[in-house]
Amino acid sequence: MIYPKIPLAQSIIEICKAKNLHHIVISPGSRNAPLTIGFTNHETFKCYSIADERCAAFFAIGLAEQLQKPVAVVCTSGSALLNYYPAFAEAFYSQIPLVVISADRPQDKIDIGDGQTIRQENVFDNHSLYNANLTEESSVENDVKIQEALHISVSKKGPVHINVPFEEPLYETVETLSVKPNYVLFPSEEKPLENLDIFVNQWNLADKKLFLIGGDTPNSIEQSILNKLGQDESVVVMTEVTSNVHHANFITNIDTIITPFTEQDFKNFQPDILITIGGMIVSKRIKVFLRKYKPKQHWHIDQLRAYDTFDCLTKHFEVSPNKFFNTFLPKINTLDSSYLSSVLEIRKFRTQKSNEYLSKIRFSDLKAFEIILPMLPKNSQLQISNSSPIRYAQLFEIDSTIEVFCNRGTSGIDGSTSSAIGAAFASGKETVLITGDIGFLYDSNALWNNYIPKNFKIIIVNNGGGGIFRILPGHQENKTFNTYFETSHCLTAEHLAKMYGFEYEIASCESSLKNGMQKLINATQPIILEVFTPSKCNDSVLLNYFNYLTKISDIY
Repeated sequence: MIYPKIPLAQSIIEICKAKNLHHIVISPGSRNAPLTIGFTNHETFKCYSIADERCAAFFAIGLAEQLQKPVAVVCTSGSALLNYYPAFAEAFYSQIPLVVISADRPQDKIDIGDGQTIRQENVFDNHSLYNANLTEESSVENDVKIQEALHISVSKKGPVHINVPFEEPLYETVETLSVKPNYVLFPSEEKPLENLDIFVNQWNLADKKLFLIGGDTPNSIEQSILNKLGQDESVVVMTEVTSNVHHANFITNIDTIITPFTEQDFKNFQPDILITIGGMIVSKRIKVFLRKYKPKQHWHIDQLRAYDTFDCLTKHFEVSPNKFFNTFLPKINTLDSSYLSSVLEIRKFRTQKSNEYLSKIRFSDLKAFEIILPMLPKNSQLQISNSSPIRYAQLFEIDSTIEVFCNRGTSGIDGSTSSAIGAAFASGKETVLITGDIGFLYDSNALWNNYIPKNFKIIIVNNGGGGIFRILPGHQENKTFNTYFETSHCLTAEHLAKMYGFEYEIASCESSLKNGMQKLINATQPIILEVFTPSKCNDSVLLNYFNYLTKISDIY
């Protein structure tokens, strides 16, 4: 076995091995050579080499998301570290265990004009769950810091930073270890479930309970719990496309249901109790509704964090949803209520009106998503980029056998392709990424990657710029809109596809899109299907869609 000669590097390698941190994404560099030597020469570790640090970190997020295990990213000193920040923030808000291990100059080399040197300690402080700023010599204190960082990343589900100063020479190796790390045992932090009687009473007195389920891991909530909630007449369950939960009575297209509501409809729909589960909410309309028509109670169920998204949070249950509901549901009573049946009537009407409208419209972003989503392969994984794609996907039902993911922690377009590739590699499932043209171009270095599976497929909806901004009010009056907001362009993915060995297909109408989807489904190597839609009609098609979903009279 070959080890780095530097004892501190040996300690990091041995501790990562002992604490089951086995997936390491490395960006080539010199200062991190002791770590690279240690990780790549040890059979315990699965190492990946990705040159672009921003892409590397998002690739690691995709791995960790699927493996449900911590993943480390390792870089050299200087600005390389700063390129991790977008993914670091995403990991913080999406509760993903990301471990950043950065090589650094020794402290006496900082701020003296040495090359490739910045102030690296605590650089992620605003979003880091723990900063382990190590000293140059191997020590018990360093061992404890490393282990605490790894423990917190796993137990608190988030990013941590281990900053490691190395002095030259960096490439020397030995065949035997010179360290024996001091290991620490951390106590379990699982919290007991409190007495629920007062909350059971509140539930039993409320005939309108609204569940809102954000992004979540597939199969994280027991189906028996979901079935019981779906059959309760006093409960409406609204789900985001990334929730990965399913029941015939769940409302999956939130915006389609509530956008046409009148003020009276909103008042009638206002819940007594709001229960939230999962991650960030995409739907702006449901956030606006709940902030204006606040429930009397808002309970959030999550082992770690609760965000007061609607300015009415009254209780955070710091346990898993399964633990909570397996204790809570046997205690509740069945109530006579029209809450669910009324919303299901609305859904039936909205579905009819939606189908009518979609049958009449021209080829556009909305029509493209209507065609694409039902044609996705069953039992596959769908990765969706931010901005327009995730919002369009929210308007349609997606087959329950398809797992859906999106980086909604910070909702940025950066890194969507990189994390999708990481997820595809880790899951082994056929994976389709639906992305916009700007998001794809912004993260095009993601394709500079040796780990793209043969069953990875990309659909680019290319509307010639940031089409989402056309939906926002006020753009018509802005003379610089095309340049500084929409970022209009005439670029395509054709040459990138050729350079990186992807098959390439285009579509610009309904028939060519259906043919292109069939080719994408049947492809046996990575493929890009680029769908060209007209940039200047997409906003009106979408806005008219919501206008067409007219109010239902006397529904409550």
